Amino acid sequence: MSMIKIENLTFSYPTSYDNIFEDVNIQIDTDWKLGFVGRNGRGKTTLLNLLLGKYEYSGKIHTTVQFDYFPYSVADKSQFTNEIFFEIAPAAEEWELMRELSYLDMEADVLYRPFETLSNGEQTKVLLAALFCNEGHFLLIDEPTNHLDVKAREMVAAYLKKKKGFILVSHDRRFLDGCVDHILSLNRASIEVQSGNFSSWMANFERQQEFELAQNMRLQKDISRLQQAAKRSAIWSDRVEASKIGAADKGYVGHKAAKMMKRSKTIEARQQQAIEQKSGLLKNIETAENLKIAPLMYHVDTLVSFSDVAICYGGNNVCEPVSFTVQRGERVVLDGKNGSGKSSLLKLLVGEPIEHSGMIQMGSGLVISYVPQDTSYLKGMLSDFADENHIDESLFKAILRKMDFERIQFEKDIQDFSGGQKKKVLIAKSLCEQAHLYVWDEPLNFIDVYSRMQIEQLIKEYSPTMVLVEHDSVFRETVATKTVQL
Repeated sequence: MSMIKIENLTFSYPTSYDNIFEDVNIQIDTDWKLGFVGRNGRGKTTLLNLLLGKYEYSGKIHTTVQFDYFPYSVADKSQFTNEIFFEIAPAAEEWELMRELSYLDMEADVLYRPFETLSNGEQTKVLLAALFCNEGHFLLIDEPTNHLDVKAREMVAAYLKKKKGFILVSHDRRFLDGCVDHILSLNRASIEVQSGNFSSWMANFERQQEFELAQNMRLQKDISRLQQAAKRSAIWSDRVEASKIGAADKGYVGHKAAKMMKRSKTIEARQQQAIEQKSGLLKNIETAENLKIAPLMYHVDTLVSFSDVAICYGGNNVCEPVSFTVQRGERVVLDGKNGSGKSSLLKLLVGEPIEHSGMIQMGSGLVISYVPQDTSYLKGMLSDFADENHIDESLFKAILRKMDFERIQFEKDIQDFSGGQKKKVLIAKSLCEQAHLYVWDEPLNFIDVYSRMQIEQLIKEYSPTMVLVEHDSVFRETVATKTVQL
């Protein structure tokens, strides 16, 4: 057992005036299974990069372990998988990787296939297995669940639960509960470490926030009383000062006026102190304002009908045919393994030319709002993005503010946003659009927990008609009215 000690860590990007971290002090046991949570854009990935030594900083990071990072950047994906394994873990034996792969329910033949032929889920499992073959290394795991289906997430969580010595950045609540024993939380004004899984941390954090809000209400009442007292004292002091005119003993009256003025200033000082105390109490309060959506009402019950639809490549079906309808007010979740055609079916819905068999019947005049899985194409300023997509800029930015965007983000190029912030841009765009049907493809990739709960509440409140692909099991259980198995 050893410790990772971070002392007085302060860091800001060269292009930023604000510190990402300021005088941070934390200690991490290298045997911990540490979940790392916090709002998008707060600096989770930045902290991992600081541990990796990628940036210059002030302060000290003491450690005796070597850090490895997931996702590992594979330079040549045409290589066979076993070649990439030896690149990642040169001191390990091939049988060790085969052992790790068996824990992930994978066949050994993946080692003898080009890495690029593996699915996203298979690539994730192979890279995690290879990195854990580096004995004595401490693994920094950044969002491993993106693009993993539900069963794959459960498998990876069970695998990580058997391991130790890692920091895991994830926003999937059930996934975190399944594999971590400590939580590192990046709050508004602090970084804290707590023993337990995500659910226990969330329960404690909510209790803490309730306490601080109750304290705040009491402080506000005190401040109100102080304000009234200060006002009365000021009036009293002014009246005494005015009485000096024509008074027989101006010295006595002047002394009395000065005494009242001093008392008034003392009360004002107490008031200011209370205000400062209030600000300190609220430093870690996470607010999540309610989001709104204005779906259009469709004139008939059935919006879309799929009849024996299957995705094809070269005239051959690559998945089993599927039949289902989308009724007004339904939230239909497409479920299936990676590669089963979920995203392709969504693309068919929005009119992309994808080869398929079977029949799709769309309601006449159907207006669709689409959130794609990919965010790599996003660039430019938010104002230009709003203009290009014909959405109300003020409403668009107001929604982003509710999703924890700082105003300074509005002045940055979208391509410099974090993965979660880019996803929020696409979701905010969709919420600005009036549509009969909302088609969202893995909308929660990279999205923080608080925003996930915001979106859950939105869907429950407004009941828009939706077709979704999403692998966050808590989210699915909360919003889905129908699940279609592929």
